[in-house]
Amino acid sequence: MSREEIYVAIKICVAERDGEMRELQMTKALSSCHPRLQYTAHIIDSFNTKGPNGDHKCLVYELLGPNIPDAIGTHFPSGRLPGRLAKIIARQALIGLDHLYQRGVGHGGGYPYILRIHLHTRNLAFTMPHVDTLSERCFVDMLGAPEVGKVRRRDGKPVGPSLPEYIVRAASYQGWTPTQAVKIIDLGESFLNTKAPKTLHTPLPLRAPEVIFQYRVDYRVDLWSLGCMLFELFTGQPPFDTFMTTPTVLVRQMQDTASDFLPVKWQNSWAAMKEKDNNPRETPGPDLQEWLEDVYSGAQKQDLTREDITRLGMLIGKLLHFEPCARASAREILDDPWFHE
Repeated sequence: MSREEIYVAIKICVAERDGEMRELQMTKALSSCHPRLQYTAHIIDSFNTKGPNGDHKCLVYELLGPNIPDAIGTHFPSGRLPGRLAKIIARQALIGLDHLYQRGVGHGGGYPYILRIHLHTRNLAFTMPHVDTLSERCFVDMLGAPEVGKVRRRDGKPVGPSLPEYIVRAASYQGWTPTQAVKIIDLGESFLNTKAPKTLHTPLPLRAPEVIFQYRVDYRVDLWSLGCMLFELFTGQPPFDTFMTTPTVLVRQMQDTASDFLPVKWQNSWAAMKEKDNNPRETPGPDLQEWLEDVYSGAQKQDLTREDITRLGMLIGKLLHFEPCARASAREILDDPWFHE
């Protein structure tokens, strides 16, 4: 089948951003791997387009369906995935992450990438098998007519050339079934091991402790994110507060949840953070296992046993360590017999 006979997704990047060039280099290198990576989105092509805000890199990817939260919102009124399905998806994500780390992908002068995956449930998207067999009309009918809204300024003046004339609501893929696999998407924050960034654009509730304390980062920030993602996959909510949270609130919750104590190297920074806190907490919260069991048991339907949740808590605990070097690898978690039962 030629390229003209398949449906694709096009990511139009912000004008003149370095992150998109890194993503292009990374995804091209990964797409050339043999055998092809099973649980990572493949790039097909790329091109440039010029707009009023500058030059835009356009990345052409294989077409994928909804991400995890969107699938839950459309198909699971309980607000979370069935336990057995969550376990299958978790295993696929672990395999995908492990395969990425095994590749030791390099570029240019041969410096290997540290694979910063920016891992969370929105970066896991379901495949859309057999969609290329649909005619264009059937494909559009499946997605539904696009909802278009005209962009207007509040003062009634013209919007100007730097803004779009209209926006389109994201389509909802109704043909999704629980048998479809997931793939890891978005490698836009990958970085070279010789040029690790000082900051990462990770949402606050998913930030690893070393990011909060502005300590040197490496690929192990993803292992912390993996622990948070596993918690959310099975419970339908992240392990830490997402509403009106602050770094101080987050670190307190980390101390309740992490499998080790806050390292000495961060104690001075933590003391300074607490001094600025106007609402000190009097009592500690539940530990990881208590919180996991409480959140899981609060849902309407429970299809995992208490023993399953205990084992899951132990695995998540191996990832949620303050000390990056103490975190288990994706392969260690994947090799646990629980994922093969």
